[in-house]
Amino acid sequence: MADIRAGILGTGHSYPEGILTNADLEKMVETSDDWITSRTGIKQRRKAAPGEYTSLFAVKAARQAIERAGLEPADIDLILCATVTPDQILPSTGCIIQAELGANKAAAMDLVAACSGFLYGLTVADTMIQTGKSKHALVIGAEILTQYVDYTDRQTCILFGDGAGAAVLGAVENSHGILASRIRSDGRYEEQLFSPGGGTRRPASAETLAAGDHFFKMKGNELFKVAVRSMAEISREVLEEAGLTADDVKLFIPHQANQRITDAVASKLNVDTERVYSNIAMHGNTSSASIPIGLDECVEAGKIQKDDIVLLASFGGGVTWGAVLIRW
Repeated sequence: MADIRAGILGTGHSYPEGILTNADLEKMVETSDDWITSRTGIKQRRKAAPGEYTSLFAVKAARQAIERAGLEPADIDLILCATVTPDQILPSTGCIIQAELGANKAAAMDLVAACSGFLYGLTVADTMIQTGKSKHALVIGAEILTQYVDYTDRQTCILFGDGAGAAVLGAVENSHGILASRIRSDGRYEEQLFSPGGGTRRPASAETLAAGDHFFKMKGNELFKVAVRSMAEISREVLEEAGLTADDVKLFIPHQANQRITDAVASKLNVDTERVYSNIAMHGNTSSASIPIGLDECVEAGKIQKDDIVLLASFGGGVTWGAVLIRW
């Protein structure tokens, strides 16, 4: 299998119609548009309506990606759904997506790696395709984060939005596709970004709900430094592995966590602003969905052309981080 690589054959994305603006948040919590924009770069975020759930948007994004790849659901043999907001505990959201798509030949599972989930999924799919274990893999990042947001905590409620993005992978010419990928984690930073309630350590109860243990908790200042350092270092690693430099990168799509993080990572890598994609102003932080949404937006806008070098990098709770380098 040395003469093939895994490449992205089609992309798609979907998000709710509901929009939560900074002006809306000003009516809910002590904050302001200036405060939010200056610290995060976010102006609005998509918010699911009651009754809307993660797989609903995942399936829409997946259908689009499969169609653009020129395939049918029956052609997919692996489905990886990256999410920290599954439809339910059992079965996996991946299996729910599989049934809805009619991809009856596919193995399906969820990956839990927070904001790095999509890149974890790309790395697993790449390995499966290169080894011949999979022919066409569907990788999805999908989240309904607003259901886990404490709208009395102005540090976190301003950040998160909802949506889904997807990519279909298959074998491509050896000089194209995924040139290098790396994923990492460090559980010692668990409490930098976590949701303590609802699992077997702290089962859901009236007490945990009253305490807000199911909401996201974050230590933003500490997380910022670790995120910038980790994303920059792992991006250099994949560039070095591929024998390339930052000057070769046509487009850098980082996880949309915070505009200041994006700017700091780009600066450390010496990637010019015009080669860095940012949609955080319109979507906020959509965790595992942020990179595939951004990737599909770039494809739709014609920002990515054949032979372009595209760098993806992410950092998330766990903590986890990763980078994937692609020749389109």
